[in-house]
Amino acid sequence: MNEVALSAGTIEYDDLGAGSPIVLLHGLLMDSTLWDGPVAELASNHRCVVPTLPLGAHRRAMNADADLSLPGVARLVEEFLERLGLEDVTLVGNDTGGALVQLLIDSPRIGRIVLVSCEAFDNLPPGLTGRTLAVVGKLSPGLLGVFLQQLRLKAVRRLPITFGWLTKRGDAATARWVRPLLRQPEIRRDVVRVLRAAFADRRLLVKAAERLPLFDRPALVVWAGEDRVMPVEHGRRLAELLPRGRYVEVGDSYTLVPLDQPALLGQLIKEFAKG
Repeated sequence: MNEVALSAGTIEYDDLGAGSPIVLLHGLLMDSTLWDGPVAELASNHRCVVPTLPLGAHRRAMNADADLSLPGVARLVEEFLERLGLEDVTLVGNDTGGALVQLLIDSPRIGRIVLVSCEAFDNLPPGLTGRTLAVVGKLSPGLLGVFLQQLRLKAVRRLPITFGWLTKRGDAATARWVRPLLRQPEIRRDVVRVLRAAFADRRLLVKAAERLPLFDRPALVVWAGEDRVMPVEHGRRLAELLPRGRYVEVGDSYTLVPLDQPALLGQLIKEFAKG
């Protein structure tokens, strides 16, 4: 695991393979391991850079004055790309990572984008999971810790209000993601800040969608056909708004396609990134 000191704090990241750069972004209460499966397919032809963003499963607490709103984290991603000197990047985002991609389309460092089953338009907070997180974000760090202890149990992690409607077969990953929250009080403090800021502007992605027709570079939209959290029609609308957008629907998967269909997603991104 590599790390880089940025204005908000130290970010850990994986950096695998060689070739044209692909940067992959995860969602709330997740880390870089969301992308382990697709990266196994991609790293043979591309440099895959996967940061663990300060979205709740990070292991290094952020500075006390760090802006952990979605626009703030998007600016942190831009700073990350700059510090690593990455150009002509294929920027990929799933879940909240896709929301960050939408906020970054004006970056000159981005050559193409991939949106994978993600928040869009008015779906913020998304579904039962998002509404649960919005409520949880109002708790104090101490009460949040008490609530989160329940996530030690697989039965709780599989509930629709937690990770149950996000992935069909990725429980080992979700169990790993909650460990920093359970063990580190400073991470719980960060998570309260993240959750309170993430849904503060519920029209954030409505406004971001207005700029999508200006993105004149290649775009791929991959959506889970069985998604219960991110409406399938949102995926189709995103592809229609993007001038060079293409839509692909994936079966036998919920929102977290990198966990449910890793090889297929890796192949789709590889074919898209090469041309």
